[in-house]
Amino acid sequence: MRRAVLFAAMLAVIGSLARASDLPPDKQRSSYQDMAPATRAMQDADTDNPAMLWVLDGEALWQTKAGNAGRACADCHGDAKQSMRGTAARHPAFDEKLNAPVNLEGRINICRTEQQQTAPLPYESKELLALSAYVALQSRGLPIESRDPRLEPAISAGRAEFMRRQGQLNLGCVHCHDQRFGEKLAGSTIPQGHPNGYPIYRLEWQTLGSLQRRLRNCLTGMRADNYPLGSPELVALETYLMRRARGMTVESPAVRP
Repeated sequence: MRRAVLFAAMLAVIGSLARASDLPPDKQRSSYQDMAPATRAMQDADTDNPAMLWVLDGEALWQTKAGNAGRACADCHGDAKQSMRGTAARHPAFDEKLNAPVNLEGRINICRTEQQQTAPLPYESKELLALSAYVALQSRGLPIESRDPRLEPAISAGRAEFMRRQGQLNLGCVHCHDQRFGEKLAGSTIPQGHPNGYPIYRLEWQTLGSLQRRLRNCLTGMRADNYPLGSPELVALETYLMRRARGMTVESPAVRP
């Protein structure tokens, strides 16, 4: 009994220390603020933002009937400008059937398999990025929400992943994005690592990419074992990052260096 009580107390202390690392709202800073004026201008003007090419494709896919059901997204959801407003600001969201959180890409694929009766789209495919960008655009300017108490286990798991030292460099996400944001790494400003602009067009990639692609890039940079796209570990990390960024403005689809 004493051992169980001590273990519970230890978990409570670890949990409180982990929560103490979360950035308070008055310290939150979008990496948009650290970009060069020309890059900010590229994001600000839809006519200059390269991500809008994917948005246009996503808008077309929204109206395209697919699968054995012969149904389009619009057949169930109607005008995305109304029905999808706020959706990206609330994902990852808890799915009762899966008893787990799903991110925006996962939600799109659930609709494809269950409602359209067709195959899910591969992660990072042009079609999934296009639909994600189109849906995410409808939340642009809204605050990120993360209030569902059913997400707490995933948030805790994601927070632990964010804090954990790993890889040959023996680093955790926290060491760059909580402790050294604003400093320079290879001449670039270290951001806080917020998810409020995804999917994003990165000038480094010369294409649109998801948050999970960026997370995998970081793990590779740490020389750590990577997780497959769509894995529970990456979804948990996304869920924590959205909680960490709660209240920040959605910029999707954003542009980054």
